[in-house]
Amino acid sequence: MSESVIADFVAQFDSSVATRSEPAQGRVLLSQKRLVLAVNSNDRLTVPLSSIVDIAVGHVPDDIQGFFESTVTVAFELNGRGQKAVIEADDATIRKFSTVLFKSVLNGTETKIKHPARVGGRVTDESFVPARLYLRPQTVQFRSDDETVEITLARVTQFTYSSRSIDDRTHPVLEFQHMPSGEAVVTMVAMNTRREMSILGRYLRLEYTELINELKDVEISDDEKEILTAVYSGGGQEGVSLAGIVDTDPSNVTMILNRLEEKELVVDSASGTRLTPKGQIVVNRYLEDVNV
Repeated sequence: MSESVIADFVAQFDSSVATRSEPAQGRVLLSQKRLVLAVNSNDRLTVPLSSIVDIAVGHVPDDIQGFFESTVTVAFELNGRGQKAVIEADDATIRKFSTVLFKSVLNGTETKIKHPARVGGRVTDESFVPARLYLRPQTVQFRSDDETVEITLARVTQFTYSSRSIDDRTHPVLEFQHMPSGEAVVTMVAMNTRREMSILGRYLRLEYTELINELKDVEISDDEKEILTAVYSGGGQEGVSLAGIVDTDPSNVTMILNRLEEKELVVDSASGTRLTPKGQIVVNRYLEDVNV
């Protein structure tokens, strides 16, 4: 592999291309151009990243159920035919590798972005402009010549898929409804191909589902929601009294903040109390319910 390697680890894997009857153990190597599954110098599968059509984390195809646990399934095209490969390793390795793989496939992808397409209920007169997609931890960036639009997944309240005619060509479009500053904003992103949209969708579902799952068993009282909303509105900044904003005794505010910190919804920082990604999701859902 002539280009630099960005992932290299030992794992168990199998593919629909292989002639062996059972999964094998070998090296998984990933560069910016290709994925290689190598048992030895004579037994290796090379998958160009441009041929990958889907990435599924945790999903195992029916025909090899029972062999694998923590997995990444990669679907790709080889000689005009659809193929798949399954890679198994420990949970931490699979999570790290899948993130790097998504970034390798998607970073730098050409898109067209309309931001903001709507603010509250108002449709703007913005046009679609070229931008490149980049994945960041729990964030998606779209970089154009004039600006970088950053969408924090914890602040997204809804994803909507559609198709639109842009520059006399039909594009798959993803609409992000998010709340970057307390007001609902819609950002539209057009991809060139359904392959790119499908892989981006997989990534977004994976990241967002992980955030939501962390909140399944968290119970939040009305008092806690009120404090979270106050922090979201800037009340947690250093020098600002949360007790004054919510009209509550300071000792009670401290107790509530301690509970929220235990639930990993807020965290102390150099500039004061701020929301964690999970805390942002709770506030977004609360504000969305209030504004309905």
